[in-house]
Amino acid sequence: MAKDPRAALGQRIVTGARGIVSSMTGFAGARGELDGARWSWEIRSVNGRGLDVRCRLANRMEPLESAVRERVAKRLRRGNVTAVLTITRASPEGRYRINHDVLDTLAAAMPEVRRRFPEAGPPSVDALLAVRGVVEPVSEEDPEDWVSALQGAVMSSLEAGLEALVEMRAAEGGHLSSILETHLDRIGALCEEASCLAATQPDAIMARLRAQLEQLRDLVPALPEEKLAQEAALLAGRSDVREELDRLNGHTEAARTLLSDGGEVGRRLDFLCQEFNREANTLCSKASDLELTRVGLDLKAVVEQLREQVQNVE
Repeated sequence: MAKDPRAALGQRIVTGARGIVSSMTGFAGARGELDGARWSWEIRSVNGRGLDVRCRLANRMEPLESAVRERVAKRLRRGNVTAVLTITRASPEGRYRINHDVLDTLAAAMPEVRRRFPEAGPPSVDALLAVRGVVEPVSEEDPEDWVSALQGAVMSSLEAGLEALVEMRAAEGGHLSSILETHLDRIGALCEEASCLAATQPDAIMARLRAQLEQLRDLVPALPEEKLAQEAALLAGRSDVREELDRLNGHTEAARTLLSDGGEVGRRLDFLCQEFNREANTLCSKASDLELTRVGLDLKAVVEQLREQVQNVE
């Protein structure tokens, strides 16, 4: 396995490439500008059981939501992903128009006003324009071709943001791989220690059985040596942890192979953690002395640490 997957970040990284383990945690952004419109993408991802994409898009960009989900699904396989698009526009020059309907209504009302207020002078142009509704701003819809061009540019920059997110998740995956390898090394060392302790168990069981019979020699007749050996063999068989150790070593090698192959290995590593825990529990239940029990408990602790880290692997 490559010692540092981050060394490949200068090249195009595709999720699932051999030898690269990706994290599900990452953040990336992308920016762009087109004809006075500026936009920015913020794409965040955290660990999740599957792929869940949530979008918050700027006004008039809502039709892009399904396309955004498809683009994300092509690059990522697991994680809770949030894509946020914000757009700002340069303030356009103000445009106004005269509302002739309102102006005509005012003009028609002038004779009545003069009749009631004969001392009042004729209205000024400024006064007429100040009446609400005579002058109104003009709001123009953006041309459809411009909106379409903006949507295309926005989606192009999304690709850049997703590329940066994939690279960040791969870099984080490199750190995770080192941590997971350290835990696997620790599991291997504990299995070796348990194997050495297990090799001494038959003699220890025989000695303990002889000591117990010695304490009971006044109450029960002495057992023949052959019978004593049979009892010791039976107890040793019940306490034999070699099968559990063999399976633990097999799971360790399988986990190393997955990390070496890379790609979407998170679910398979999670399954192996369950098997690690099962064997460690069985080893503890079979342990016939305190030292082997201690090793079993240490194994359980390391397996739990391994499982916690595996939850972040894609």
